[in-house]
Amino acid sequence: MANAQLNVDKAYKAFFKGNAKFPKFKSKHHKQSYTTNVVNRNIQLLDGHIKLPKLKMVKIKQHRAIPSEYHIKSCTLSMTSSGKNYIPILTEYEKEIKRKEIEKVVGLDFSMDGLFVNSEGEKANYPEFYRQILNKLAKEQRKLSRKKKGSANWNKQRIRVAKIQEKVANQRKNFLHHKSKELVSNFDAVVIEDLDMKGMSQALKFGKSVADNGWGMFPSFLQYKLKEQGKQLIKIDKWFPSTKTCSSCGNTQPMPIEIRTYACSCGLNLDRDYNSALNIKKEGIRLLASA
Repeated sequence: MANAQLNVDKAYKAFFKGNAKFPKFKSKHHKQSYTTNVVNRNIQLLDGHIKLPKLKMVKIKQHRAIPSEYHIKSCTLSMTSSGKNYIPILTEYEKEIKRKEIEKVVGLDFSMDGLFVNSEGEKANYPEFYRQILNKLAKEQRKLSRKKKGSANWNKQRIRVAKIQEKVANQRKNFLHHKSKELVSNFDAVVIEDLDMKGMSQALKFGKSVADNGWGMFPSFLQYKLKEQGKQLIKIDKWFPSTKTCSSCGNTQPMPIEIRTYACSCGLNLDRDYNSALNIKKEGIRLLASA
């Protein structure tokens, strides 16, 4: 109850500051969760089990070991739509993070179908997990719509649909974690555009493409991974004309979305996304130098 009160307080403060919309109550029909804090060692990890207030010992599959110097602060119990239970554990520890000297910088240009193209000319090649499973999902959703809501068969079918959706979400997160780790391992600073993903998803026919590749959560993965190593994530203004600008001479020209190659009077002839990534990298280096 204390954590619920703190969450409500935080939500209202964000609303009155103008940083968020008016708070909404959680729906019991979606993800269910609650947070419990450590008081007098009431939460402990013991030989494949976790000791929890009220629930006592619960058998778990532990993702990774928590070092002895880490202090457990709280844990959040949650149940997904498919009935799976998770317990993320919040820990506290001391770590000195030294600022890394920036030597290698990479620029990322958002790509609708492949997540991004970087300034090295490499593509992320996102596999479009949602589109791969779209037909199967539609078939199972049609079956669900034909069953009586609230019945035992309806609930079984609802779980089948939820499992398909969860699988796609897990595949997407796994891909984004691997790509962000790869970038953080190879570069000291990553430069991206500060894009309005909600606006892009509502534009024309891009809704599924934008939602599928998961770019909305990708910057947050980059942010905390870079921060842990003393590296930097630089966001440039979304109105910066990275697509219209020639990465060689700096001239600008209109670039309709159907034109996939940037051809300039100076002789430059590049893939439009690669050209944009080069411009994003240059702008990031300029911002670093001015800072």
